[in-house]
Amino acid sequence: MAATALRGSRGQARPSRHRPLGIAPTGVLVLGAIYTLFPVSWVVVAATKSKAELFSTSTFAPGAGLLSNLADLFAYRDGVFWLWLLNTALYAGGGAVLSTAVSTISGYALAKYSFPGRGLIFNLLIGGILVPSVVLAIPQYLLFSKAGLADTYWSVLLPQILHPYSIYLARIYSQAAVPGSLLEAGRLDGAGEWRLFRRVALPLLTPGMVTIFLFQFVAIWNNFLLPFIMLGDDHKFPLTVGLYTLLAAGANQPSLYNLIITGTMLSLIPLIALFLTMQRYWRTDLSGGAVKS
Repeated sequence: MAATALRGSRGQARPSRHRPLGIAPTGVLVLGAIYTLFPVSWVVVAATKSKAELFSTSTFAPGAGLLSNLADLFAYRDGVFWLWLLNTALYAGGGAVLSTAVSTISGYALAKYSFPGRGLIFNLLIGGILVPSVVLAIPQYLLFSKAGLADTYWSVLLPQILHPYSIYLARIYSQAAVPGSLLEAGRLDGAGEWRLFRRVALPLLTPGMVTIFLFQFVAIWNNFLLPFIMLGDDHKFPLTVGLYTLLAAGANQPSLYNLIITGTMLSLIPLIALFLTMQRYWRTDLSGGAVKS
């Protein structure tokens, strides 16, 4: 009886946990979501309006011109929008895949191997993160122009492959996700370094690789300055530069504004689909249970 009473008193004496900030964090997140989604919702609504409705109706009043806007956009200059979309998919998809591969291998090597100059290389990477990409755009153009690669697909793809922040992220994730004891156990079993990376480390690094891929894909998909400087042929333009040319032409042809807004709405769909598709690859504690005590 005494033990039961003692347990009961301990259960009653347990203090309740209160969040010190209350609903403030939730409120900040809600405000951030509204701030982020407001322009997206405006683009979606504006894309449904006809030329007459765009400037004559209320901001968030839907229109009835979505289908006609889509037809006009796809017919503009014999369907050049589709070419811009394919170019963007090539730049973003190819650049993100190559950047993810280079970043993963580099970050894994920096995290799991000791070699002369490793600290210097890592410090240079940290310094590279602090350099704005806009500072490098003109020097990169001059280098590619000297090499005869300006106004080519490679002039947009190659600068995206080596990304200091992605290598830094891969290094940090490799340190946390790949136990050194697991690699040592593989070496004792006779596995080579390439086999260890491919069969042991790579599955554990998958969530980090997905994160790097998504970061790079979105950054390249939305990149404007680099292709704007590198490319002169509008048949090689990505969506960002192609829609900008429509916007510049819209100063003299206001009817193009509907095409610009509709094209902007369509450019958001692949990004949303990519996030919804790849979020299932995010897993936590993948290495849990891999090393048993």
